[in-house]
Amino acid sequence: MTTRSPLRIEPTTPPDESPPMRPSDPLPALPPPKPDPATVPDPVISARSLCVWYGSSMALKNVDIDIPRHKITALIGPSGCGKSTLLRCFNRMNDLIPGARMEGTIKFEGIELADPSIDAVALRRRVGMVFQKPNPFPKSIYQNVAWGARINGYKGDMDELVEKSLRRAALWEEVRGKLHKSGLDLSGGQQQRLCIARTLAVEPEIILMDEPCSALDPIATAKVEDLMDELKEDYTIVIVTHNMQQARRTSDMTACLMLDEAAVQGGHRTGVIAEFSPTEKLFTNPSDPRTEAYITGRIG
Repeated sequence: MTTRSPLRIEPTTPPDESPPMRPSDPLPALPPPKPDPATVPDPVISARSLCVWYGSSMALKNVDIDIPRHKITALIGPSGCGKSTLLRCFNRMNDLIPGARMEGTIKFEGIELADPSIDAVALRRRVGMVFQKPNPFPKSIYQNVAWGARINGYKGDMDELVEKSLRRAALWEEVRGKLHKSGLDLSGGQQQRLCIARTLAVEPEIILMDEPCSALDPIATAKVEDLMDELKEDYTIVIVTHNMQQARRTSDMTACLMLDEAAVQGGHRTGVIAEFSPTEKLFTNPSDPRTEAYITGRIG
């Protein structure tokens, strides 16, 4: 039985009780769309009134979204509308960016992620990330998969864990005879699946994928998409993609992010959620004209 890493730690210093600084001239707000609670009755992650700034520039405004369990949720929208920013909020990767700050709430299994007692490293073990460009370590295939488990103090059979993770990532049969060769010798698609295996080895609950197929050929892309469909039986997946066909093929729910018109008129690029709904509904009967304009190619 897997023991989940605790998210809470005792803060070494008292949290700063002062409210975060706001830009002196905030942008006018649009009423945020509300997710249908009947659509996502038991979300694993919920965000409400989420705003993100990089320095004085607002990147996301008034985001409300629920991420359903054991489903694939796609984030689509034009470049610069905050899709990757939103994805990084779910495991606090934005904490690593100087000048980034957040307001509003994000709850993971009911726990407020902005709580100063939350251990961000423990959070990232439970909410893993697969990046746009495959980034295997300059180590053997075996060491790539074992690395995260080893530094987290895994005490079980490492050979068994490596094989299990590679099988889950649909890579075992391709690499079983060369586990001690460099992961950098693999093809691009194999490297991406190796990175997925490395993520799976630490037993996350959620897998975040930031355009995981953008650097892959169609055959490798199809393998990763098939893998995602298999993995959602055991994991919750959130994917950022510019490929609307991929979003429609793979996801159960889709959020369409757009640039806030008032912000654009003021010379800013601030993302808002135009629509969040079941994927088939969003692509066949969108309720927001901005969504329709984007998926039909009139804007973007």
